[in-house]
Amino acid sequence: MSSLANILDSLTIEGELYETLDGGSLRCFACGHRCLIREGKRGICQVRFNRGGKLFVPHGYVAALQNDPIEKKPFSHVLPGANALTFGMLGCDYHCPYCQNWVTSQAMRDPASEVSAQFIRKMTPQRIVEYARSMDASVVVSSYNEPLITSEWAVEIFKEAKANGLMCAYVSNGNNTTEVIKYIAPYLDAYKVDLKCMNDKNYRKLGGTLQHTLDGIKRAREAGLWVEVVTLVIPGFNDSNEELWEAARFLVEQSVDIPWHVTAFHKDYKMTEPDNTDAMTLIRAAEIGREAGLRYVYAGNLPGYVGEYEDTLCPACNYRLIKRRGYVIREYNITADGKCPKCGEKIGGLWPRDPTTVGLNGIGHILKL
Repeated sequence: MSSLANILDSLTIEGELYETLDGGSLRCFACGHRCLIREGKRGICQVRFNRGGKLFVPHGYVAALQNDPIEKKPFSHVLPGANALTFGMLGCDYHCPYCQNWVTSQAMRDPASEVSAQFIRKMTPQRIVEYARSMDASVVVSSYNEPLITSEWAVEIFKEAKANGLMCAYVSNGNNTTEVIKYIAPYLDAYKVDLKCMNDKNYRKLGGTLQHTLDGIKRAREAGLWVEVVTLVIPGFNDSNEELWEAARFLVEQSVDIPWHVTAFHKDYKMTEPDNTDAMTLIRAAEIGREAGLRYVYAGNLPGYVGEYEDTLCPACNYRLIKRRGYVIREYNITADGKCPKCGEKIGGLWPRDPTTVGLNGIGHILKL
């Protein structure tokens, strides 16, 4: 067993998202893989394991803790301009070859990720909330690795955050289950899903299943969470008009108010063959989303090159409600009751009750632990 495995296995408790089976085996419900885990074995994520017929899960540490603009998650309809204290652990149930956070997400899977052991810091929910308050954060977010596989720990943190008046959010691949959504939804406000493509064969190359993610988006909405969806547009992988139309039509079927972020790929980790996504490709994808009927479409990762697709426009009168440049809010014009001040159209989202408190021209920063 590697040194990283020894460290991680020591930072665990018995989980709650599982059922016991005959012969000492168990079934994990944390993600859509629903792993059958036999005695002494690990789930696909590598960080949930069976010891003595009990499921042990990550607990009591962070491998990343950073105060970010909430626009970086990205959420465009959740408390614009707010600080989002974001924590992450190690491990993932996917193995995307372009992952920007692969050092943490591929821990226990890629030998090069052994270096992630140096990022581990023991932590308590109380300390995380203290950091959030000291950083003037309004939201606590689980991200950087797949939050579903560390849901027990996230719920502990979110309970403390909720008790202190903070919003809570997941940044997830959407590979959830009925059981995990029921478990986390009481403590969550917003849920960002990566809809990686609309081709099941390509989804399986990443370690997932398309239908699980489509179902995961539906579940999150049915649970009453505010859902935003991101598609990283990768040349030659998912950027055809046909596939972008398919994604947009699926989202429209769920709700025309779902914000869709089409964001730019850049070469990273093991995916270095495709070209970086250019602005024209993002604008083409955004125009497809808008033509399909989505009311809020955003083009990300290329600030200053995608025109109005950085901004929030009123879908009824086209009045500019929020002006952005990258992660920075330049103007904010939504009323206290979440409406367009010009025509009165209701704008979907989780908006601040006092528009004068919206932070303009702000940036987040890394915490020194």
